[in-house]
Amino acid sequence: MSDIDLDGDVRQSDPDRWLSSRFVVDPAARADLIALYAFEAELLAIPTRVTQPLMAEMRYVWWREQMDGVFAGVARKGHPVLEALTDVVGRRGLEPAPFEALIEAHVGRVHGEAHDVDAFYVGPMQAAARILAGPGHEAEVAPAGRVWGLAQTGRFDEARAGLGEAAKAARRLPVKAFPAVLPAALARRPEAGPLEKRLRLTWAASRGRL
Repeated sequence: MSDIDLDGDVRQSDPDRWLSSRFVVDPAARADLIALYAFEAELLAIPTRVTQPLMAEMRYVWWREQMDGVFAGVARKGHPVLEALTDVVGRRGLEPAPFEALIEAHVGRVHGEAHDVDAFYVGPMQAAARILAGPGHEAEVAPAGRVWGLAQTGRFDEARAGLGEAAKAARRLPVKAFPAVLPAALARRPEAGPLEKRLRLTWAASRGRL
């Protein structure tokens, strides 16, 4: 399976972040970002494929176990997402903590726990920024991650209230990191259709402002 397959999967499962990834100029960096998003999509799809919380948890345990190989540089052969993610981790120096927290948050969700916004959205967005611009931008990314997470979980008023802080922090990011936080710009009108979303992302990317 090729990177094109991963790109197509992310386009179907996560169209907002797929659109944001189109503003990454470097094709290699864009492919690495897509690998991260494809991994997240795999985790998100598990509850739609099994009906019992215990079965879902077992699948998340499998993914948690696979992370040992990913961070050791030994991917599970024949699994395109794990193979791609292993390459990204090695090239970009990603750390395991955000991935571990994300998997644990998913386990909590299948057992009825509330969304952990930091684990589901802030950590992955910080990893995305690291892919695009290297380490050291976590603090600038965090407000945008929270805005995106609040919008994704239906807390729209809180998301809009946080946009000012997120926009201010995002202006301190390197230009090449900006596509990582770009989805937060959609929190202004989460009900927008595909064309309006494309226009909003284009406007935000061209001005470097959320």
